[in-house]
Amino acid sequence: MIVEHEGDGPEAAREEIERTLALLWRDCAGAPEPSARGRRPTLTIEQIIAAAIAVADAEGLVATSMHRVAKELGAGTMTLYTYVPGKTELIDLMVDTVLLERNLPGPGEPRPEDWRARVRVYADRTRDIYRRHPWLRERSRVRPALGPGQLAGQEYLLSIMESLGLPAREVVAAANSVAGYVDANAAAEAESVHLERTTGQSNDAWWGQRSSFWYTYFDVESHPAMNRIWLAGGFEKPSSEQASDASEFGLDRLLDGVAARIDQVGK
Repeated sequence: MIVEHEGDGPEAAREEIERTLALLWRDCAGAPEPSARGRRPTLTIEQIIAAAIAVADAEGLVATSMHRVAKELGAGTMTLYTYVPGKTELIDLMVDTVLLERNLPGPGEPRPEDWRARVRVYADRTRDIYRRHPWLRERSRVRPALGPGQLAGQEYLLSIMESLGLPAREVVAAANSVAGYVDANAAAEAESVHLERTTGQSNDAWWGQRSSFWYTYFDVESHPAMNRIWLAGGFEKPSSEQASDASEFGLDRLLDGVAARIDQVGK
């Protein structure tokens, strides 16, 4: 995505968009060949993206400046700008690269027979990339980079929903609902991973330190439902397991709703 800077005109913005799209689709048939401007190339786009991902994995997205990535590569900061327009575009490339790590089955490739199991493949592999790259939670998916990783995920979910016989608009709505739910929960889990890494303290330990709250400040009369559920064992599991249960429960119920709609359409 391109953010138009002060002094930039629409034509300059369009040029940078086209340059970024060429970078995103550089390995695909028919895509224009991206090249470094000016001097003879000494790096590759893949090296730059890999170095940026490594920095973000270790230190977070805030540390992933053009200067920091250039330092990792033993290059000058301005050298990177001959390959990538700027940090915003570099992050787009990073995001799309890690989305490709899901390696979702493409058209004609083997996949589970049951449609719900196919959705599970998407959910599990999406959670995995958020676990490996917790910084992914910081990037908005509202205006995504239009790269192969983004489109592969959309194509996969759309193909599942289309196979169920839903009307075209409901195919899109169902696919977007699943993607939004999975991304939101994966981002929340990534936030948990990030906090544990940066603080050195587990979430359960964090809650344990605040155990006095329940004896000193918690008012049973103001929170009767919470108290009843507590006494019935609803909160017995560690917080990490509660989060996992909530994620699984929500996805199951979402797919139950899709299944119910399939039955309605089929009548």
